[in-house]
Amino acid sequence: MRRNWLFILAAFIFTASAFAAKDKNSIQIKGSDTMVNLGQAWAEKYMQDNPGSFVAVTGGGSGTGFSSLISGTCDIAMSSRNIKEREIALAKQKGVNPNEIKVGLDGLAVVVSPRNPVSKLTIEQLAGIFTGRISNWEEVGGKDEKIVILSREVNSGTHVYFKEHVLRKNDPDSKEEFAAGALMLSSSQAIADEVANNTAAIGYYGMGYVCARQKAILVAKDKNSEYIAPLIENVRSGKYPISRPLFLYTNGQPQGLISKFADFTLSKEGQDVVLATDFVPVK
Repeated sequence: MRRNWLFILAAFIFTASAFAAKDKNSIQIKGSDTMVNLGQAWAEKYMQDNPGSFVAVTGGGSGTGFSSLISGTCDIAMSSRNIKEREIALAKQKGVNPNEIKVGLDGLAVVVSPRNPVSKLTIEQLAGIFTGRISNWEEVGGKDEKIVILSREVNSGTHVYFKEHVLRKNDPDSKEEFAAGALMLSSSQAIADEVANNTAAIGYYGMGYVCARQKAILVAKDKNSEYIAPLIENVRSGKYPISRPLFLYTNGQPQGLISKFADFTLSKEGQDVVLATDFVPVK
């Protein structure tokens, strides 16, 4: 009996040691779908430069990233929005202290089919379209065709940012919401695919997803302002009106491998990856 217990204890210690060794050399990153390609590119470069380290990156939305960080199922949360007060309160209840690291900038592109004649819109017109007050392309210089509204789902940081900065125009008292008929899609790629195949559709996502199958709308703050394209130089200069920071969140000040990875994202190599994936470096 005593030998059996010693065997079980030895097996437990071995398993715990194995998990500790694995944890010491691996990082789990979850969150923003906008940042998932960036995160994976960082992971590939980091593992290439640091053999023996393992970095796993998955999306699901900024809210999913925060939930995972709070529950302890990831080491780093990627987010395209700031953490909310209620998320901070929940984190503190769980003994988690969210630490914010700004790692890049992004411009949100508003996209339509290349076959759609509309090529520029004001923030006011965009708010009208996505709330449903403007329902036909003819109202903004297009064809007589009902507008199909595409949005990211509510758990997405991109959805939250667009609602707060476009629909509500940064007014904390505004209650504007997306039109009831808006189609909530699970990923930026889903919006890109739908826009490419639907001349009546309009959607939005990080500018890194734009390709020849979609047309990015030029956006102006108002009808008296210049219409600006979602380009890196325009985001960096602050001219493009729908731009935002990108973050990593850790539990407290990062330590060990997590700290080393966070430092890498802000290094010249890490910021080169930001630029290569069509985002804007912060350094």
